[in-house]
Amino acid sequence: MLIYLGCCAVLAFALAIGLAVLGAAPAAAAHAAFAVGAMPLVFAAMGHFVPVLTRSGGASGTVHRLPLVMQGAGLLALGALGGWLPGWALHGAVSLGVVATVVFLAWVLGKGRKALGRPHPGLRWYVAALGCLVLALVVIGVGLVWPPAYPLARLAHLHLNTLGFIGLSAIGTLHVLMPTALGRPDSLAATRLTRQLPWMLAGIATAAVAGGLPWLGPVAAVLVGGVVVATLVGWWRAHGWARLSGDGATASLLVASVGLVVLCGAGALHGFALMPGRPAVAGFFAGFLLPLVTGALSQLLPVWRHPGPITPARTRLREILTRQGRLRALLFLLAGPLLLAGQASGAALAALGVALFALPLLRGLVTRPSRSV
Repeated sequence: MLIYLGCCAVLAFALAIGLAVLGAAPAAAAHAAFAVGAMPLVFAAMGHFVPVLTRSGGASGTVHRLPLVMQGAGLLALGALGGWLPGWALHGAVSLGVVATVVFLAWVLGKGRKALGRPHPGLRWYVAALGCLVLALVVIGVGLVWPPAYPLARLAHLHLNTLGFIGLSAIGTLHVLMPTALGRPDSLAATRLTRQLPWMLAGIATAAVAGGLPWLGPVAAVLVGGVVVATLVGWWRAHGWARLSGDGATASLLVASVGLVVLCGAGALHGFALMPGRPAVAGFFAGFLLPLVTGALSQLLPVWRHPGPITPARTRLREILTRQGRLRALLFLLAGPLLLAGQASGAALAALGVALFALPLLRGLVTRPSRSV
């Protein structure tokens, strides 16, 4: 499941770039990336990390299959927004997404209550992320049935999904994933997660209502950007920049965090009416989501492909996936600001970065490890 959804996310990102280049509706391209690619993968990753954070057993049965349900909801939304399915499919996608998210949220809360000892603070970030996703789906559902509210509902849906669901999930995971990728402990990670969550939630709430009150945009940018900057400073103090940028996986995760800070700066400029807001979705995709997912998969796919103790096969797969990681990170780092500035060349750099990950991924997954006699 995890490997399948990781590969699907890469394909969905390529599809999103292709749709944008071919002139498809921006909403269709965005939902290819976020609803078909990122959202099911985040659900599956949560299913992997929640048992770790609660020191309990893994997902099974219905819960284990919920990422596939979310993928189905994403495909329905993509079909409707792209004009390939009737409009009512969008209502079905929203309803399916709400039900699946509520069920998954109930499972996460149950794991927290039954945890062996006190759950890791990262669990609260996952709960908040899922809450944002439910709210985002309900809000857009209201907008679909009440057209006068749709413009504001669309903007709230956008911010609750990007900064809320994906942002909370990403930052909550990065505090755990970065030390794991570096092979070095971070004793202050749990403390930072506890302290930062209220500020992050305040920033997301402010961004969600900034569609009607644009002057709140800079406030949201400062709140969310401040959380990410504090995280970067914490990593620098714990590990140093040389280590953070010295590995293909960690360099991508570092660039994703820097990219989110840049996007927050763009959001502040938009709040002051100094730049348009529409390019922000493409900038978020290229400057944050792409380095985040490719960096995370570089670290996690070898573990999912070869579970258990570290083996030569796992080490080899990680080497394959991280070999061009710093180059990919550089391409995404350049692509994000270019797309924010409305430059089509950013799409070409993003596409090249995706290709430089997809090809090693294919090679690594189809190559059988050599057996020693």
